Amino acid sequence: MKTISSHFIDKPHTKLGWWSVWLGVAFVVLFLINVAVLSLITDDASWRQMILPFYGIFMLICGLAGGIVGLIATIRKHERSSLVWLAILIGLFVLFLVLNELLQLVAFLIGA
Repeated sequence: MKTISSHFIDKPHTKLGWWSVWLGVAFVVLFLINVAVLSLITDDASWRQMILPFYGIFMLICGLAGGIVGLIATIRKHERSSLVWLAILIGLFVLFLVLNELLQLVAFLIGA
């Protein structure tokens, strides 16, 4: 009797799939550091104002790049791993965060 494993449960089979997974993991780790460590510091140190914008942009780029690479791996390389789909969800989460910020800026500029 032959057992057939599902491609959804397997690990990624392509390099693009692994790149998307590791970029998603980098986003999650940076996000947890941001929530757990950097947001709990209450002093107004000048280093926070210099580092946090770059840190936040790098964190969002990791998540968005992981989602885009995962989408490319899914479409072009037919990657069906659940980890790649999770990286795509992380990319969508980052996309919604960025769109939310842009819509709030537009609403503020309009005066609504």
